[in-house]
Amino acid sequence: MTELNRRSSNGARSHRRAILWSLAAIVAGAMLLPLTGYVYTAVAQDSAQTPTAAIAQKGGADLGDGQWQDSNPRARTWGEAREGVSGTTTAKGTETGVLIQNSGENWRQIRNGPVASLTPWLMLIAIVGVVLAWIFSGQHKLHEGRSGRVIMRWQLWERVLHWTVATLFIVMAITGLSLLFGRAVLIPVLGIEGFGVWASIAKSLHNYVGPFFTLCIAVLILAWVWFNFPSREDWAWFKAGGGFIKNRTVHAGRFNGGEKVWFWFVALVGGAVCVTGVIMDFPNFEQTRFTMQLSNVIHAVGGVAWISLFFGHAYIGTVGTEGALEGMTTGYVSAEWAKQHHDRWYEKVKDREQPESGVKGTGGAPTAS
Repeated sequence: MTELNRRSSNGARSHRRAILWSLAAIVAGAMLLPLTGYVYTAVAQDSAQTPTAAIAQKGGADLGDGQWQDSNPRARTWGEAREGVSGTTTAKGTETGVLIQNSGENWRQIRNGPVASLTPWLMLIAIVGVVLAWIFSGQHKLHEGRSGRVIMRWQLWERVLHWTVATLFIVMAITGLSLLFGRAVLIPVLGIEGFGVWASIAKSLHNYVGPFFTLCIAVLILAWVWFNFPSREDWAWFKAGGGFIKNRTVHAGRFNGGEKVWFWFVALVGGAVCVTGVIMDFPNFEQTRFTMQLSNVIHAVGGVAWISLFFGHAYIGTVGTEGALEGMTTGYVSAEWAKQHHDRWYEKVKDREQPESGVKGTGGAPTAS
């Protein structure tokens, strides 16, 4: 083995170790962060008392056609409130005169029913798909050995933007999934009191990190939209399975067909998740209750779909494709990787090839479009 190949092999092993440790940290965070609530519970358990539940006193019976049995005068008031009739309150604002909105129960049934019970299958299918891809296809290897020549693919600001979005995405995913599935998954396993504390922390993180995450997504879309318009070669890329099937050679510009699908998914579905999140985060814009309920359902379904597709994106960009992660960690990719995966882009920038020993880990020259 030549010295160059030895260095490349050691570098690849280092990248794999970094990937595995990163994935382990994400999994550990997802499992351990909810447990922080129990630290508070353990400290406060001697001084805190669990309030007893208030006993609801039954009112009169509904006789139909708006008629109520007068066994309890409060029953009539409660029935009128359930009808959603607007009254008069001292508070001013949208729908402040309506005490109870009946569609809220419909939203609760949808949110705790189909949304909470069916969306986990999306994540399971995505995880199974990643595992099957690894079993049957393995890592997409470079066809040629490394020559020691590299080309800058991502500038420093692009890498900072990408990793900022990725980090915030993980925070939003962990906190969002905790809030969405906490009642069904975390409470039965961990109990109520500790989860209550964690849910409060998760809700605050989700609400305060969300607007900054939305801003970063907007910047990412504006930065890369020009490279992601569909082309005729994208269809050929998909028919060839992106080169993963029998390591076939496919043509692509700076972004291939798969990357373009991921980009437009983030722009459209991710954009909808961000917009609905802002709607719920800032109710001072006079949103109606129905608008908030609809936004919640869209936010949950879109968010889970986003997380599910992220599994595939993370797999292909790390262990699934040899040399891919280097571009987003150092900014540079090997000339052989560029020729194999983005040959049209390589033809435009091949005059910028540099020796790997002279640029590894540095910012280097600007990337070409």
